[in-house]
Amino acid sequence: MASHSTTHTRVSFASLTPQNVGTVRKLNTVLFPVRYGEKYYQDILQAEVEPFCQLVYYNDIPVGNICCRFEGRDLYLMTMGVLAPYRSRQIGSQTIERIIESASSHTKPKIGRIYLHVQVSNEDAKRFYEQHGFKEVGIQQNYYKKITPRDAWILERRLQNADK
Repeated sequence: MASHSTTHTRVSFASLTPQNVGTVRKLNTVLFPVRYGEKYYQDILQAEVEPFCQLVYYNDIPVGNICCRFEGRDLYLMTMGVLAPYRSRQIGSQTIERIIESASSHTKPKIGRIYLHVQVSNEDAKRFYEQHGFKEVGIQQNYYKKITPRDAWILERRLQNADK
């Protein structure tokens, strides 16, 4: 595990592998109100999404993860979470900034935007993403099938390299 930067030496990241995907499964059961199927866990192990699917460690303890997938020239942020006791330590901020930097420099494909859904009751998450340059572009009705409220904000961040 390599540290992201020397000023934040306690936070490090690891690519997902068949050996550590079980840790992602365990984290997801604690972090998210929905359950993810086998296809999700197969998809996050694909080589093309390796820079965008990462386990997050704090002092070598797995405390969160982020998982994205490609949708054409868009990068869809499927899940991002940090365990509650480790929040407010800039871990989430370092994680999303790492993904933004990777997406901005990615060339095959050239990524035009990162987007995601946030449950309309989750004001804290919406505010977090807005602090990192994401903007609300709409609401998707009935996005969630098994949790309420069912609606989700659609947030996106356009990338500078999109037109180059």
